[in-house]
Amino acid sequence: MLLPNPSETHGPGARDNLRNTMTLASAGYSVTLRLYAPADDQHAIGRITTAIGSSGGVVTALDFVESEATRLVLDVTANTRDDDHADEIADAVAAVEGISVHKVSDRTFLFHLGGKLEVQTRIRLRNRDQLSMAYTPGVARVSRALAKRPEDARNLTVKGNSVAIVTDGSAVLGLGNIGPVAALPVMEGKAALFKRFANVNAWPICLDSQDTDEIVRAVEMLAPVFGGINLEDIAAPRCFEIEDRLRKSLDIPVFHDDQHGTAIVVLAALTNALRVVNKEMGDVKVAMSGAGAAGVAVAKLLEAAGIADIVALDRGGIISAERTFRDASKIWLRENTNHEGRTGGILEALEGMDVFVGVSGPDLFDAREIKRMAPDPIVFGLANPDPEFDPQVARDYAPVVATGRSDYPNQINNVLAFPGVFRGTLDARATKITEAMKVAAARAIASVVRPEQINASYIIPSVFNPGVVKRVAEAVESAANT
Repeated sequence: MLLPNPSETHGPGARDNLRNTMTLASAGYSVTLRLYAPADDQHAIGRITTAIGSSGGVVTALDFVESEATRLVLDVTANTRDDDHADEIADAVAAVEGISVHKVSDRTFLFHLGGKLEVQTRIRLRNRDQLSMAYTPGVARVSRALAKRPEDARNLTVKGNSVAIVTDGSAVLGLGNIGPVAALPVMEGKAALFKRFANVNAWPICLDSQDTDEIVRAVEMLAPVFGGINLEDIAAPRCFEIEDRLRKSLDIPVFHDDQHGTAIVVLAALTNALRVVNKEMGDVKVAMSGAGAAGVAVAKLLEAAGIADIVALDRGGIISAERTFRDASKIWLRENTNHEGRTGGILEALEGMDVFVGVSGPDLFDAREIKRMAPDPIVFGLANPDPEFDPQVARDYAPVVATGRSDYPNQINNVLAFPGVFRGTLDARATKITEAMKVAAARAIASVVRPEQINASYIIPSVFNPGVVKRVAEAVESAANT
């Protein structure tokens, strides 16, 4: 795919045109078209694939389903950009002479049919003796033992390797407040990732309430079953109070992944990015857009890692001493950042800074404004699906660019953090997750990329790198036991 030259991307509508050109077809919007083609048409397949390619789709599979006397039945699978693009491709194929589109199937919806999870037993009940041990009467002996020593539940029940993924559906992905039922597929996906990467059993718990007191009490009542609580997609500032109260009332670790998972991976990526530009953690200045759940956690963890100079922004601009806030998270930012007393908006915040971290929203500033920053700047635009700046243009002005997207280098993805963090926490039988454990996790992720491998396009390992979870888990367990 040819991308526009940065000099051609300015002017009315240019930003939208560039984004449309750069939006890549992906498996997330893949479709399978059941087609009928004339049996004697030797060029039908070529015309079909040409029509899809000319429409911007990517053919990933072609199967001959059935050959009849007068027609061929074909299944053609293609990646598309979005739902509208899938319709365009189907229309383009239908317009090919002699081709009939019988059915269009959305592969992502098919992938979710029946849900993504199931329960399997770790034991097999082959006879009456085993049934007597697994259930009545033998199970009563184990229950009586746990009544005397509840702490043994980590050994004798599923608790020792189990995490509850708790949400109220109020801040799901980039979808916003869609409620508990609509959040369930996302939580199922999270549970699948826990199992796939760290062999942790995780259950989606989608609560039909957005009342802080009710959520806290519900989790407290569920807690005996689990070895850890992963709070997920709960809107700020409610998420801060919920996590804080649960951390105080429960004897198992509570981890809000939108906050701390993001912060851990940002710190890991920044650790290696600084090596690319030959700067030290303690010497750099950071501008950060976004003062919600992720932003506050990022600021706190960067501070714990040794960065003392952070300027944070919210919708009202730079957070400064002259601004008034009610919620504790914003007050913390006001009291612990912006020591120079800057005021204004994003452009004032960028001036002379070494690093920009965006955890806010799309199109915050023109990427050419990166010129305002210090020499060899590092910029992370993590808003999804569209970053705070145009990453393609940003590469002309910053040596290291990272986003939250998988179709650009340096994807900052929470999957690098939470499986290993919980694996290590459960193995350590920790009762909480500390800042030291988070810093250890970030350093472990960064260390997976060997020094000779680090470059501007490779500062963070792939989520499928088998060394990530093992190294993170070991680092977290060690930090928990220190």
